Amino acid sequence: MNGSREKAVCTLVAIAVILCGMSGAHAQVAAPAWMKGSIAKLETELVAKYGEAVRADALRGMEQVGRFWRAGDGDAAVFEEFVLQNFAGDEKTRVALFDRFEGLLDKLSGHMTEIGLAFRWQTDLDIGPILPVDEVFAGYDPSAHVGDDFFQNKIAFVVLLNYPLTTLDQRLTDGAKWSRRQWAEARLAQRFSKRIPADVNLEVAKITSGADRYISGYNVWMHHLVDAKGNRLFPAKMKLLSHWNLRDELKANYQDTKNGPAKQRMIRQVMERIITQTIPAAVVDNPGVDWNPYTNEVKPAAVKDFESDAPIPANVTNSPEPDTRYAILLSTFKAARLVDPYSPTAPTLIARRFDENREIPEARVKEMLVQVVSSPLVPKVAKLIEERLGRKLEPFDIWYNGFRAKSSSSQEELDRIVAQRYPDAAAFEKDIPNILVKLGFSSDRAANIAKYIAVDPARGSGHAAGGGMRGATAHLRTRIGKNGMDYKGFNIAVHELGHNVEQVLSINDVDYTLLQGVPNTAFTEGFAFVFQARDLEILGLDVKRDETAAALKTLNDFWGAYEISAVSLIDMEVWRWMYDHPEATPAELKNAVIRISIDMWNKYFAPVFKTKDVILLGVYSHMIDSSLYLPDYPIGHLIANQVEARMEEAGSVGPEFERMATFGSVAPDLWMKNATGSPVGAEALLAAAEKALTVVKAGGAK
Repeated sequence: MNGSREKAVCTLVAIAVILCGMSGAHAQVAAPAWMKGSIAKLETELVAKYGEAVRADALRGMEQVGRFWRAGDGDAAVFEEFVLQNFAGDEKTRVALFDRFEGLLDKLSGHMTEIGLAFRWQTDLDIGPILPVDEVFAGYDPSAHVGDDFFQNKIAFVVLLNYPLTTLDQRLTDGAKWSRRQWAEARLAQRFSKRIPADVNLEVAKITSGADRYISGYNVWMHHLVDAKGNRLFPAKMKLLSHWNLRDELKANYQDTKNGPAKQRMIRQVMERIITQTIPAAVVDNPGVDWNPYTNEVKPAAVKDFESDAPIPANVTNSPEPDTRYAILLSTFKAARLVDPYSPTAPTLIARRFDENREIPEARVKEMLVQVVSSPLVPKVAKLIEERLGRKLEPFDIWYNGFRAKSSSSQEELDRIVAQRYPDAAAFEKDIPNILVKLGFSSDRAANIAKYIAVDPARGSGHAAGGGMRGATAHLRTRIGKNGMDYKGFNIAVHELGHNVEQVLSINDVDYTLLQGVPNTAFTEGFAFVFQARDLEILGLDVKRDETAAALKTLNDFWGAYEISAVSLIDMEVWRWMYDHPEATPAELKNAVIRISIDMWNKYFAPVFKTKDVILLGVYSHMIDSSLYLPDYPIGHLIANQVEARMEEAGSVGPEFERMATFGSVAPDLWMKNATGSPVGAEALLAAAEKALTVVKAGGAK
């Protein structure tokens, strides 16, 4: 029943072992000894040819090229000829050169994105069985050789010779004074700030794809969970992906006052089994067995609620998953270490994620997250939640969503409404223009944006894939069952639609394609949260929009930021631990993750929940297949709060969304000041939450 999954997992674990011996195999190569003399000679020649004004630029460009030039690229004569032929010593040539790169790299990125999507089509989408060759295609990165090729054919050196490599400090300190063109030139040069061999890129792509497959197949068949009396609390055919769907089902059960707490406690137990790896291997994505997650007893299924012809096994054991979760996390770490020697300015994945991808220093991110989790508002909001629940908090209440705007419809009714409206991916795709109009976009604008978005049925939880170049199609992926989309799938789809709309606008309407996108992933998460918060309104259901409703939404955002900030701090600490213990075994890593999760809980949650040593914060699947992605979520919450406040002032989402999304990938604070007038930070959310508490208490809202 899950044999192909087991084979893929075994392959990944084997790769992790191999990588343990590869992580230090590559080393940065020094520049040739003759380089310094050639640069001095060329400096004189270029100044003589173009004038004194080019001296600083010429020297900087040659030194940048020299940093990456290797013996195999040519001797001194080749280097000197290259510089003399390719240095753009006048503005007309410099502009023409820039235009060439902007147009051609747009096409290259877009078509490589298109090929990558095609190669992962079968593994990403719920469209039938995965053949062994599909996994090979999915693990292949068609762009892996591009960087290598561009250094070998010297295209990369042309960029480095003519455009400045900037430091994070320069971008943060001086970027506000730069023109849009200067920002585009800085982004162009950043594309060639590393010289990573193709074999390393391919190995990283293979490992990343394998981790994605492991996570996208990590389903739990909920009808086959039984309690001590043999009761089945969940409906037939319910298949939930860890952790996303498990968490969302837990949230949904706050509306079920009768059976909800029992379901939530069972989901918590499942999550803890996953974290500790005491979950029986036989129950992962297998409806052929029944499982009591409390006793860990596994039996052949007493009921059949799946459509496969596969027989229910006659014998089954509760042998645990053998620390596979952590073996795969280790494999992603080892893959990251293959890149480290080729990234001298950011020699760890931690540095690359914060200094290069986010352009917000790690220390500042940590400060913002700690500011949230240690806020004196936390116990006040927790007390309010207890009053609303009528009981003491339990650990799973980190996912309390009772502040969120509610519909009068039950979860079952919401599922029915969504399934009727969206029986398949095509129906949701067709409705995108109407959705955007409801969010304040004009009819013409909505139709124009929608034509660039396609909707696909996801095998995993769902994601958004941008087109990569002007005029290309962005793809929205969400889970769609045989009976149509359910409310969870719709909620995810609306979130992903926020990503897609940003992707379409930020590449098709930005002035320079080299500035496509937003400063970092947290910003597109912020946009996605804005859409997601309006899912019930999009369905046409009555949702209050008065002062009290706005205050409740703010408290929901604050509580969500509290939870995900701690999860992100754990992710950061785990990566620090792996770099400090590069030869760790999966079992050692598991113990470290559990310890770090407990320490984080005891420091920031135990005083509030009055319960110690809880490990739930370690359940997030992103930690396994999306290396150090998690901090983008809390930063996204902070950004969403700031962005949404500006949209509320403007009175509509659409026009402000367009204005913000087309500013491009400049420095985070510069982007945020343009969008809202203030830099990125936790202050706005904390101030709003404090005000919201006053409003809710005064109104006695339930």
